[in-house]
Amino acid sequence: MNFSEYKNIIFDLGAVIINIDFQKTFEAFAKLGNTDVLQVLKKFEDQKILHRYETGEVDDNGFRNLIREEFGSQLSDDQIDNAWNALLLDIPQERINLILKLKNKYRLFILSNTNAIHIKGVNAILHKTTGTPNLDKIFEKVYYSHEVLLRKPDVAIYEYVLKDKDLKVSETIFLDDNLDNIKASERVGITSLWVNHPLTILDLLKDA
Repeated sequence: MNFSEYKNIIFDLGAVIINIDFQKTFEAFAKLGNTDVLQVLKKFEDQKILHRYETGEVDDNGFRNLIREEFGSQLSDDQIDNAWNALLLDIPQERINLILKLKNKYRLFILSNTNAIHIKGVNAILHKTTGTPNLDKIFEKVYYSHEVLLRKPDVAIYEYVLKDKDLKVSETIFLDDNLDNIKASERVGITSLWVNHPLTILDLLKDA
């Protein structure tokens, strides 16, 4: 791939910059609710909990109350937040090193389906790993679904980012681990790289 024609790189966050494992969160809620993982999955899907939280339909307290309705009214904010953030693993230093190197040549952005509790957790891990307090210090701008009230793979969220920063489609690369999100960005015309495990951004951007 010839990177010389590109000026902008948009990164997904989970499984692209930070390693994640959703199973750990589902197991944590199963333990809190004295149920099993399949029931946790069903409750999340039936109530559209993830979608509602990540699109800003409910705020942090609204999310926690949804969790209490499904898993126990006695649960504290900390219990819920800790279970919710159990999926957040580590941010490999070499990924941050690569991003800082790319920052010298490209305009860098994040576009993530996420929520305020997770972002607080991600920034805490980033600070512990690198000393950098938050992702805003590394990227020109971060776009979080719960703040822009749009969610991948809705093409409107890609169009929003392009318009907001006046990015040319022909000069922009997007990386994501979710194939549906990749296909959606390609429909907008963005050159898209699928971060399909075990591939990482280190592999895909080594020549950038």
